[in-house]
Amino acid sequence: MAKVIITAKVEDSVKWEEGFRTHGELFKRQTCVNPIHISINDENEVALIFEPKNLETFMHILETEGPGAMANDGVLRETVKLFVMDKEFQI
Repeated sequence: MAKVIITAKVEDSVKWEEGFRTHGELFKRQTCVNPIHISINDENEVALIFEPKNLETFMHILETEGPGAMANDGVLRETVKLFVMDKEFQI
């Protein structure tokens, strides 16, 4: 199963988290499994880890519905970075 990390800067981390937590149905349609890991720092930067069952579905919905949801939640779109974890190092 793929892991996707998304980082971004947000206008207000409290407002962002409240909005983010309303998108459960969207994440289910993106084939995400629980939990979605969340980290927020003091500079209003957020990092998320998603584990979608179907990466193509996840990316399609992110590209089509994500911008509206992000704008509504106060994400500074130009700061968004996405990483698809495609390698592992077993120790």
